[in-house]
Amino acid sequence: MSCKNAQEFLGRQKIEPQEVVDARLVRIDADQAWSLLKDAASVTVAKGKNFRKFTNVAAQKEEILGQAMGPSGNLRAPTFRAGRDFVIGFSPELYEDWVK
Repeated sequence: MSCKNAQEFLGRQKIEPQEVVDARLVRIDADQAWSLLKDAASVTVAKGKNFRKFTNVAAQKEEILGQAMGPSGNLRAPTFRAGRDFVIGFSPELYEDWVK
C-alpha cells in the first residue's frame, strides 16, 4: 500500500493534514526519525495487514526504528502524527481504528 492509498483514505474521511512532507524529496534518516518519535505516547507501525503498537517508546528505540525505517534507510511513508501518537505505514484496518 502506498501514500496514495493513505491520502485517498484521509480524503474519504474528510481529514485534512496540517503539514505534508514529500518523502521522495525530504529524507528522514534514523537519527532524525528518532528525534520525531522519542517523545511519542505511542508509535504504531503497519506492514501489510499486520501492525504493531509500541507504547513504551523510550525503552523500545531499536525495535521501533527496526520497524519504522525502510530498506533505503529512511523513515517509511506514509507517517502520520496525531497529537503525541504516530502511525507509520498504511493498513485500512488500522486507519479505521485510528480515525474513530
